[in-house]
Amino acid sequence: MIRRISTALLFAAICALSAVSQPIPEYLQKLLNAQYAVSTFYVDSTSNDKLVEDAIIGMLEKLDPHSAYSDAKETKELEEPLQGEFSGIGIQFNMNHDTLYVIQTIAGGPSEKVGILPGDRIVTVNDSTIAGVKMKNTDIMKRLRGKKGSKVTVQVKRGNQRELITFRITRDNIPLYSIDAKYMVDDHTGYIRISNFGAKTYHEMMEALDYLNKQGMRQLIVDLTDNGGGYLEAAVDICNEFLQRDQMIVYTEGRAAPRFESRATGTGHYKDLKMAIMVSQFSASASEIFTGAMQDWDRAVVVGRRTFAKGLVQRPFRFNDGSMMRLTVARYYTPSGRSIQKHYTAGDKRAYDEDIYNRYKEGEYYNVDSIQFNDTLRYTTLVNGRTIYGGGGIMPDVFVPVDTTSYSKYYRDMVAKGIVNQFCIDYVDRHRKELLKKYPTIDDFDRGFELSDTDMKDFVARGEADNVKFDAEQYATSRGVLMRMMKGVIARDIFSDSSAYTVIVNHENPELKIALDILNDHDRYERILREDNPDYKRLAEQHRQKRESAK
Repeated sequence: MIRRISTALLFAAICALSAVSQPIPEYLQKLLNAQYAVSTFYVDSTSNDKLVEDAIIGMLEKLDPHSAYSDAKETKELEEPLQGEFSGIGIQFNMNHDTLYVIQTIAGGPSEKVGILPGDRIVTVNDSTIAGVKMKNTDIMKRLRGKKGSKVTVQVKRGNQRELITFRITRDNIPLYSIDAKYMVDDHTGYIRISNFGAKTYHEMMEALDYLNKQGMRQLIVDLTDNGGGYLEAAVDICNEFLQRDQMIVYTEGRAAPRFESRATGTGHYKDLKMAIMVSQFSASASEIFTGAMQDWDRAVVVGRRTFAKGLVQRPFRFNDGSMMRLTVARYYTPSGRSIQKHYTAGDKRAYDEDIYNRYKEGEYYNVDSIQFNDTLRYTTLVNGRTIYGGGGIMPDVFVPVDTTSYSKYYRDMVAKGIVNQFCIDYVDRHRKELLKKYPTIDDFDRGFELSDTDMKDFVARGEADNVKFDAEQYATSRGVLMRMMKGVIARDIFSDSSAYTVIVNHENPELKIALDILNDHDRYERILREDNPDYKRLAEQHRQKRESAK
């Protein structure tokens, strides 16, 4: 009657009961009766598959905000970034004037092997025109991706050549990286930016640390801003490199999931490395596991803003058709015992999702005084006994407000309408050879290149041509940040290196500046790790007084 009855977790229970000749529980029989009635008597035709999917989705929606169902296609899209690879032709591209522009080819990948170059424009894919037809990026990727070993034919326009060049490409596995950048900020400070925690993040991290070690690294900044998390195991493995033997990393516990502890093995190579961690309001899940463990053991100074506050553990339940249910089975706790999961009401996902916006509206991103500290959720660090808080993300040791002084509506419109990317693509297309000749390395480019006044006039004109009205005052406010962003995009494109963008824009990164200053001031670094944060102590007392007054 229901094709998926053997795959869905709920209906598997029915099969098990039937196998031992036990009656089906009344609540399951009720569900089956409802499904039978709908599929048999409903006025219009229905799909049994869809009915089962909707039933699962309906159940999960009444639970917590992170239990969810995804169909086969959605599951594949969700897992690709974390698995560390997908199968395709191996290019990074951007859309410019409805044309696919190759920014870079993956080293050793299928496109590089056949001779596709940065700056090429892909016009057709398997005889289907993709240029000038306003096709969505997702639709283009569907045409370029495919099974390993399958072939795809593309036609490319190169430079000013009139005739298209035809390439036949054999798709292959393409690596996806979770470390966006690694470089030396100064002579002794390494910097690593992790965008997510995937299956290969630990190995990428070890390679990055080894690279920086050879450059003379004596202290490290780990940038987890906007890192939405990923695999808990990846965060645990990386924590192990920085903690002493038997120090707890994280523990999980749930109604049907007994307490499980992860502890450091003592085999880590960087147990004494001086460290700062950058976080933001979008740092979540595995990012919070890593940050919480380092903070609890007084192992690193945490700089930035309060993190997202996701402390629920999802277990995947896979179905035969490729779909998946991610069910919350436990909470995770930092070594001090903190649950960092923020409050939620079961079934009210909308209110949960609006929490980030409400923080912004209440001024939390700009003013530390707007943060509420509940003293009933007070904990202490495990080495120096500093006060820390649970129940709402990781509170940084040093608060850094969002810097909005250089942003304006004009800036937002120029970015949102794609004028920044269009300008940079065309600029690199015209000047690639001369730029590479004049600036052989990223450092040379960083020190020597600046967009001219003429370039910026061209940029403004492009905006006006796309109905972005010029505003002299707003342009003056945002000119510096726009030039820095475009310089970073140009560097990334000409050097085919994602680190290039980060190296350049980080010069004005306030969190990075503060983290670096703290690391370079040993006394301040030690003081932060020894003493309670005076701001948080004051705010917690204010919260306590308000609670007493309310009584």
